[in-house]
Amino acid sequence: MDIFKLKQNGTTIKTELNAALTTFLAMLYIVPVNALILSDAGMPKEALLVATALITIIATIFNGLWANTPVALSTGMGLNAYFTYSMVIGMQIPWQTALGAIFISSAVFTILSFTNFRLWIIKNIPLDLRCAISAGIGAFICFIGLSQMGLIVSSPATKVAIGNVADPKVLIGLIGVILMIIFWALKIRGGFVLAIAITSITAWVFGIYEIPQSIVSMPVSIAPIFGELDIFSALQISLLPAVLTLFVTHLFDSIGTLTGVGNRANLFSSSEGEKKLARNLESDAIASMAGATIGTSTVTAFAESASGVEAGGRTGLTAVFIGIFFIFTLFFLPLFGAIPANAIYPVLVMVGILMFSELGKINYTDPAICVSTFLTVILMPLTYSITIGLSVGFISYFIVKLALRRWEDLNLGVITLAVISLFAFAASSMPDLFQSIIGG
Repeated sequence: MDIFKLKQNGTTIKTELNAALTTFLAMLYIVPVNALILSDAGMPKEALLVATALITIIATIFNGLWANTPVALSTGMGLNAYFTYSMVIGMQIPWQTALGAIFISSAVFTILSFTNFRLWIIKNIPLDLRCAISAGIGAFICFIGLSQMGLIVSSPATKVAIGNVADPKVLIGLIGVILMIIFWALKIRGGFVLAIAITSITAWVFGIYEIPQSIVSMPVSIAPIFGELDIFSALQISLLPAVLTLFVTHLFDSIGTLTGVGNRANLFSSSEGEKKLARNLESDAIASMAGATIGTSTVTAFAESASGVEAGGRTGLTAVFIGIFFIFTLFFLPLFGAIPANAIYPVLVMVGILMFSELGKINYTDPAICVSTFLTVILMPLTYSITIGLSVGFISYFIVKLALRRWEDLNLGVITLAVISLFAFAASSMPDLFQSIIGG
């Protein structure tokens, strides 16, 4: 086990195994949740269950061996929602083309991961805006979760309204949300999985959803989605805002997650740690290219890895063990496929709550920060577009700083992102005009 330098990192095989089990239980929900979200884009759910488990296994083990960090990788929450609800449903992009866009953004991310660009981004983009992006995505996916389970419905009078809680399926979703909040507050290990299990069993016992006929089976084929990405169609100029949003969101998500997880155990504080961080970002980017090829949304570092770090995980051996644990999920796909949708959607609400907490780190005394963070967060759910919220946030930040003549805050990174954001906003909000300008 010298490859992982266990003694040098002050850990043992037993500790790494325990840490891996902790992280595995914390993120097990991603297999059914990701499959459900992407199936709303018209992709076959059975193949998605296998693909999600498969890319988690491959990406996590690869990261453990390449970066030697206890960080698990899988399809990112928020990024999968953007894929389905903004790109495929909102922008009416075929899921094959959307996968192509993920591949392109991940390819760019991969190239830049081997340069100093990531450090340039970290140094030049205000932390407050990064926090706002995370919180905005949290609000967006929370809104999706609440609406998909029927707790929020459309209303001709008030635009949105509370749903019919007397509906047994809606009630199951509400119970799921309450259980997840309680288990999270009590810091119960594997709380998400436990809440899904309790609400699923309740729904099956009372006949609200159909009980699974089998639990164990051999993995189904991923042929319906494997290699179906359409890179050529994704190269259209009209899809540039989507590719840009995927890239920026993926970058910030990766940096934010790795920074948060690393801070818990000083994983990246030394010069050796910086090399691990760089390699972790490389793993992240390469895995996303592989994920798009297999047929899943963007792959990124999982924040739940922090639970394993808290349990003592310090090296890539933890990640390798996590990947091995996920192999077992491939043989329980009938069970995952039968889990009620309203037992899964509460995960989106809880994840949204956790992401929204990033707002507590923001300095609201700065007028530019106050305006840009508010617009970023509020516009993502209200416009049903992460692109709009992201672009308006950067544009408004630039405008207010310009008005205040705070030239020292308008560095090259901010100016570049403001220009790109203006371009992305025009393409998203005025597609016909944008196309006519580009075309001639």
